[in-house]
Amino acid sequence: MTLLSGRGGRLYDTPMKLGDIANPAASEFGKPLDGVRILAVEQMQALPYGTQLLSRLGADVVKVEHPVDGESGRGSLPAMDDPWGRRCGATYLRNALNKRSVGIDLKNPKGKELLLALVPHYDVVAENFRAGTMKRLGLGYEDIAEVHPSVIYTSVSGFGNTVDSPYDTWAAYAPIAEAMSGLYGYKQVEGEPPMLSPAGALGDISSALFATIGILAALRHRDVTGEGQYVDVSMLDSMVAMSDLVINFWSMGMRPDGLGPLLIMDGFIATDGWFVVQVGREHQFAKLAEIIGHPEWLEDPRLAERKGWRVHLDDIIRPAINEWAQGRTKLECCHILNGAGVAAGPVNNAEDVIADPHVAARNMIVEIPRTDGVKDPILIPGNPVKMTKVTEGPETRPAWLGEHTYEILRSDLGLSDSELENLSSEGVINPELVDP
Repeated sequence: MTLLSGRGGRLYDTPMKLGDIANPAASEFGKPLDGVRILAVEQMQALPYGTQLLSRLGADVVKVEHPVDGESGRGSLPAMDDPWGRRCGATYLRNALNKRSVGIDLKNPKGKELLLALVPHYDVVAENFRAGTMKRLGLGYEDIAEVHPSVIYTSVSGFGNTVDSPYDTWAAYAPIAEAMSGLYGYKQVEGEPPMLSPAGALGDISSALFATIGILAALRHRDVTGEGQYVDVSMLDSMVAMSDLVINFWSMGMRPDGLGPLLIMDGFIATDGWFVVQVGREHQFAKLAEIIGHPEWLEDPRLAERKGWRVHLDDIIRPAINEWAQGRTKLECCHILNGAGVAAGPVNNAEDVIADPHVAARNMIVEIPRTDGVKDPILIPGNPVKMTKVTEGPETRPAWLGEHTYEILRSDLGLSDSELENLSSEGVINPELVDP
């Protein structure tokens, strides 16, 4: 057991530490992306989450960063210091397992030459800068394909690169794409500001997942045809897909009327916090009425149709469920409801998730030891893709900025020590790291 400081000093099981393998019996099968190499000019989360997932499936991911400042995710807060006292921000740390880092200044002509020399050694070149940035650097798809025709070139940007958009010059972080998709407006209360980031960086992670699907499909397509191609993912496109019901419901006649979807999909209060219930069919409503002791609802004409469930949510249904839940914990309520066939789940906080036995059993927490004297480790989500013939782990720690520059330029390009030192002295690459 590991003690994590916090309210109550909660204990939790940590099934995965760096270097662990959860299912060693699967080792004989290897990993599906063994041998696939990815050169990722990436920052923050919209691409790095996806390349981390690919690395967990066996890909060799090399991250290209500015040799002095690194990628912008390193500057995020909260953060820890690396062994040299440089900031490693949370956004970087949770998206950088199993990758290697090279520090190259791509604005320097020699840095551009280095990247183009590296490209033929990789199956995938991926980037997530603002649309057009890589093209202006002379590192767009056409430039990369010229030196490596079968490359899978992947871009993740706010509004895409392959079709003109009225938003081409706009910056895009997750909340921007989420807002523009209709997600915030869908449940916005009139007269109140929208609630931003209701699900973390959904705009980033959804884009990363669609990019991952595109990369895997393009690799398979290349296996069949021998052809490389451009995979272009827009964050706004991704969020329109994730927020599918916004336009779908509108097209089917649903308009903002304060009722929302015609089902019970709400939070209720137990003795120790909130839980949510979803009831969308009449037989589920009958089970709910029975379990909370209100069978008369089934004869009540006000509740005979789904619209009535919404109209009378606050004056009939919510008070009855809240009264039933008193004297029970949120988890007890959910066990009872699910046992009767009614979908329900507790509204968990961070400590609840960390202590959850399902999360532990599924290896969904990975510890990263800190390097700045803080005792408690950093926790990040594990790999949600479970495969019976693919090992889960081992994970390697996030790379220090430019940690593998010399190693990769030696192995991929055959550069000598004197050539590397000259490039470093000119500021094209970072100096070779020496343990502090």
